[in-house]
Amino acid sequence: STISKDSLKISLLQLECHFTWSLLKQHIGLEALEETILDHIKFVTEYNIRDYNILSYVCYLKNSNEEALRSLSKAEEAIQKHHPDEISRRSLVTWGNYAWIYYHMQRYEEAQNHVSKVENTFQELSSTYGKIQLPEIHAEKGWSLLRFGRHYFERAKNSFEDALKSEPDNPDFYAGYATAMYRLEGLADKHGEEMRPCFNALKRAVELNPKDTTIVALFALELQRLGRDNEGERYIEEGLQKTPDFPVFLRHAANFYRKKRDVNKAVEILKKALALTPNSVVLHHQLGLCYRSKIMQLKRQRYTPQEEIENLIQFAIFHFKIAIEKKPVFFSAYSDLGNMYALGKRYEEAEEIFQKALQKNDFDEGDKQGTYFNYGNFQHFYMKSESKAIKYYIEGLKIKRDSSGRRKCSEAVQKLLEEKIMRGLEDATVIGTLGLVHNLNGKKQEAIECYEKAIALDPNNEEYLNALAELQLSI
Repeated sequence: STISKDSLKISLLQLECHFTWSLLKQHIGLEALEETILDHIKFVTEYNIRDYNILSYVCYLKNSNEEALRSLSKAEEAIQKHHPDEISRRSLVTWGNYAWIYYHMQRYEEAQNHVSKVENTFQELSSTYGKIQLPEIHAEKGWSLLRFGRHYFERAKNSFEDALKSEPDNPDFYAGYATAMYRLEGLADKHGEEMRPCFNALKRAVELNPKDTTIVALFALELQRLGRDNEGERYIEEGLQKTPDFPVFLRHAANFYRKKRDVNKAVEILKKALALTPNSVVLHHQLGLCYRSKIMQLKRQRYTPQEEIENLIQFAIFHFKIAIEKKPVFFSAYSDLGNMYALGKRYEEAEEIFQKALQKNDFDEGDKQGTYFNYGNFQHFYMKSESKAIKYYIEGLKIKRDSSGRRKCSEAVQKLLEEKIMRGLEDATVIGTLGLVHNLNGKKQEAIECYEKAIALDPNNEEYLNALAELQLSI
């Protein structure tokens, strides 16, 4: 019998699996995500089912459907091993992914078989349990959303909240919820938004998961963020005893020591982690940041060991380059690399990286503003072009989104213009530009005063006359 493609598609859209969770390819580096999952499979066996399920979806995104099917059969093996008594209940996401992949391969019979398996399981379960809650599916969705990065953190938090409604003390669900809260707080911190404290969620997650050193490390980092370094460090040291060879924990531990300004210890830990998972993008980026911190420390000394600084610049460039090659959507790493080229007086390469970053259209607005800020600094401090610096800081301001990048652009351009005025360069352009900055920052009264001053110096300037007229109308 021929299966109607349309009715099959309708059934497929009802399934709960990676293909229906709106996980978009443009938000991740496929290669980097695949490496992360493979590393996790190697080091954390109890979550293999989840890892193989999401791996199958990543393979599909890479157009390797055969490989995707192999991942799903590994997920099935893991289900038989870990949940021999509830195979069908635990297979729902796996079967859903199977159905979608077969559908994309135009193997409609097999797709339909897997849809039927899911539908039958639901009927059996509901006849046994009445209205069924499957919190583990909400949790799996939450973990998958976390893997796809910051655009998904809010949805991840909601998924874990849904899972916790049925099982409020489930250690895995709680760990996911606390992780999402921690990530959201980090984002809010970066964008200068309202912080939602995650301290209590992490504390509870650690009580439920004392063996899970990943959650313990996040709690330690949160203690550090609250200025309770010594407490945090005790947790990190315990973790180093418990899981000395677990790369995810090591990465967080290194982050802790870098923030504590114990850079040598951070580097030592990162090198150990990199030996275990040589392809981890995050580790490469973190090492680059450590070398950058070391360079800054050395530059503050009275006698700077030039050769050592040169070497560290080469190391940092090497690691930042790997980060953006493996993960082209790693936005902050572009500026990190551009700044490092500039520090090494490799100005053409710096220019090239900044241009590449400015031309990428998948940047989020806050990232774009950060890039304009860094590029403005490059023009100002390395290329010695105040006019270009002003131009790019203002490009950052023209993007309305409030972010730390925008605030930095605003401070930098005002400081630059005020310094020019202090040096007695109070011409119409400087005053008019300051008027534009005030206007973009919504300070209308200050803007009007600047434009009036600029027009007094340059009475026929159309731009200032128009800007002033518009402002006066808007007040």
